[in-house]
Amino acid sequence: MSEIPHQDRLEALNHPGNAQQKLEVIYAHIRNRYPGIERMAVAVYDALNDKLKTFLSCGAKHPALEHYQAPLQGSLSLDHLRSTRATRIIPDLQAAFGGTHNLPPHTQALLDLGFQSSYTFPMVYNERFLGFVFFNSRETSCFLESVLTELDMMAHMVTLVVFNERSNINTLVATVKSAIQLTHSRDPETGSHLERMARYARIIATELAQTQAISDDFIEHIYLFAPLHDLGKIKVPDKILLKPGQLDADEKDEMQRHPAYGQQLIDVLIENHGLSGVSHIDMLRNIALYHHEQVDGNGYPAGLKGDAIPLESRIVTVADVFDALTSTRPYKHAWSNEEAFREMRCQAGIKWDSQCVKAMIRCESQLIEVQNRFRENEYG
Repeated sequence: MSEIPHQDRLEALNHPGNAQQKLEVIYAHIRNRYPGIERMAVAVYDALNDKLKTFLSCGAKHPALEHYQAPLQGSLSLDHLRSTRATRIIPDLQAAFGGTHNLPPHTQALLDLGFQSSYTFPMVYNERFLGFVFFNSRETSCFLESVLTELDMMAHMVTLVVFNERSNINTLVATVKSAIQLTHSRDPETGSHLERMARYARIIATELAQTQAISDDFIEHIYLFAPLHDLGKIKVPDKILLKPGQLDADEKDEMQRHPAYGQQLIDVLIENHGLSGVSHIDMLRNIALYHHEQVDGNGYPAGLKGDAIPLESRIVTVADVFDALTSTRPYKHAWSNEEAFREMRCQAGIKWDSQCVKAMIRCESQLIEVQNRFRENEYG
């Protein structure tokens, strides 16, 4: 029997890679088949905050199409798609929105880029709504039935890529958070602290995005990984972790080992759960290991200076310190935001990254929103 050679054009999906890399493989296949489709993007849904957030994209770029989030309930048409699981075709964006004032930034950006039609596909896996896949073309009436048949298959494939990516991360984060809950039953810091500082880290990263070339993928992962920074404290003995007074030299040395302990524990968890393929795993390691470094080199454990400290670690450090300063603890009262800003301005460029501090202070209104939502109560 004669054999006919065939090349699997999506074979690259079998190889290790993050969700963005796999999306680019799928997009290249779509562009090869349908050159008129010049953009594909994924937005993920945060059910806790009812926020739809930009996540991944291929093709045409625009600043307003990145680092963007908005309440899903604020978009009646998209919220309807979430509820009904229906797809949506807009054959002529200019006719639908061209004369409309005060358009959402992402819709205006599509028009500014010359896009004329769109196809929106809700990502659903096991009855769980994950977000949307968007396809855009500069041709009107591009999304004919013959095209949609294949796009539907590609969109389902994207859904599987996104689900697998986030499922692996959720498994890792849930496992580490379970360990952290044991830690924080002994540690005076609270669960609300973790919720706040994760959101502060996201705010800082988003504010820095344009100048630091930070992707939405990076922002999403720093938000997910920031609460895991102090995992290593689980290995610090109670007599040190809970000591009310000042630590002696040996105790201080042991406490300063917790970043290395954290990195070691993360590596064990990754191996035990088979999660080595999780995207940005080095970001998680860096956050655990370097969140006590200082830009003047006087931090620990490695004494790194300036930009030698990974950006994700510098961001998490500023988020963590700000929340520590503005929170009540058994050994201190809560500082006001202005008091905390004043202290952090004084130490910017010495202890903490200047750009991260400035970015955070520029976003005070967002910080207050987080503080109001995740307030401490009398029980912590």
